[in-house]
Amino acid sequence: MARFGQQKIDWHRCTSGAEDEIGKQLEAVKAKCAEITVPLDYRKPDGRTVKVSIARREATDQGRRLGTLMLNTGGPGESKSGINWVAGGVEPIIPKGSPKVASRYDLVAMDPRFMASSRGSVLECGWPSRTKNDAAWVGPDRRSFKRSVALNKDLAARCAKHQKVLPHLSTRNIARDMDVIRAALGEKKISYLGWSFGAYLGSVYSQMFPGRLDRTVLDSSPDPRTWPAFNKEAGTVQHAALRKWAAWAARHDDRYHLGTTTGQVLATFDHYRKVADQDRTLRIGRHRINANNLRSFPIGADFDDPTSYTQMTPTLKLFLDAARGKEAKPTPQDDQFLAETLSHKVAEGESAMVASWCADRAVSRDPETYYRDIQAHLADEPFYGPPKRNVSPCTFWPTSPVEPPTKVHNNAQALIVGSTQDTTTPYSGQLAMHRALTGSRMVTQKDDGEHGVYLWFQGLPCVDAAVDRYLLDGDLPAKDITCTRDKPAGTADGN
Repeated sequence: MARFGQQKIDWHRCTSGAEDEIGKQLEAVKAKCAEITVPLDYRKPDGRTVKVSIARREATDQGRRLGTLMLNTGGPGESKSGINWVAGGVEPIIPKGSPKVASRYDLVAMDPRFMASSRGSVLECGWPSRTKNDAAWVGPDRRSFKRSVALNKDLAARCAKHQKVLPHLSTRNIARDMDVIRAALGEKKISYLGWSFGAYLGSVYSQMFPGRLDRTVLDSSPDPRTWPAFNKEAGTVQHAALRKWAAWAARHDDRYHLGTTTGQVLATFDHYRKVADQDRTLRIGRHRINANNLRSFPIGADFDDPTSYTQMTPTLKLFLDAARGKEAKPTPQDDQFLAETLSHKVAEGESAMVASWCADRAVSRDPETYYRDIQAHLADEPFYGPPKRNVSPCTFWPTSPVEPPTKVHNNAQALIVGSTQDTTTPYSGQLAMHRALTGSRMVTQKDDGEHGVYLWFQGLPCVDAAVDRYLLDGDLPAKDITCTRDKPAGTADGN
């Protein structure tokens, strides 16, 4: 293994062509890119190798440089791994949100093996957008479930041609790749900032490579005991977020006409659920929407983020109007959204992300296990339960994990950041991460449901101040902190 950690990094320009917008953004902030060689199978370091793409933006205040801060914004896969966030991406997180952090650290991110821009080794099974969406959302009855089983079998079969590499996309191998990058950068320790899957990755790294992390922030973490089934128990939280949105919609009935009370808006939504359960096909403009399409948009809607309501609700109203038998006329933007969602164009990055999940943890191969689970929770979770408890491509995956998942339990210092109403990675899982890392402290944003709390476009000064103080000064809070929306910056002193 020594040759991998001692490899010379060949830094180069980040643009790969005139169409490479992320590359241009990287170069605009004077970032450099490189490829790191790692073993495909760490049990056979003399065997096949693959390339992992990285980007680095050097600290602007080199005289006060604190070291390397590795970023991972979740996924895994697609464009979520962090390279575009080093650049600033669509919205800069560190450079814009905390200039002091950006000035004191070299910001480094990788695209995990076989994902995003990892050159020459991107895994793509060719899952069409329409097929992928239809497979993901299931109704309460046997007919819908059987259709979902067939669609998920098809997605898994499309990946069979990659059997030689599928077992090696695990989080454990991504963590090993991180450590090769650390060594190649010449760092004895790295600091780390990860959101969502990135938080889970950071915890796995802390377990596998003790003593190699300096300051560690894990934001919106899934439960490390159950990843990747991280949101199976999210139905209750999601219903609470739906109710919060319904109260908002009722206050704006003059604009959306969904009901003048929370109860009326929820009744409109329940009628929508029943239409979807009837397996009906509806029309929105030129598009025919099947039952799974009807389920997928409201389940994927951002009910946990009030700042998104004005953007989300007009599109949701289209679906609700169609379910109520009203004419649903999409805007040009909605028409484009529906065309992309219902297209047979390849859903880039989706198969690699799911491949990583399937390599992490063995799941039941018996479809009836999932159907029984759906039925057992149907009374309490009539809308959100079935898709969260459904079969997945992993149920029919052509390979099995080659090693068990990491049991995270150590006393590494870390700052765990979360929110009480996160509908993507529920707060119960974030608390489980806090308990697993016995040397950690937790910063909780109370009564807010956003997924991604620190610097995630939200302006939560209490959280941001606590994390900045830790990253910049090394001050891990003496006790856990609870923040609220009205708590000003600089007052995150615990309570």
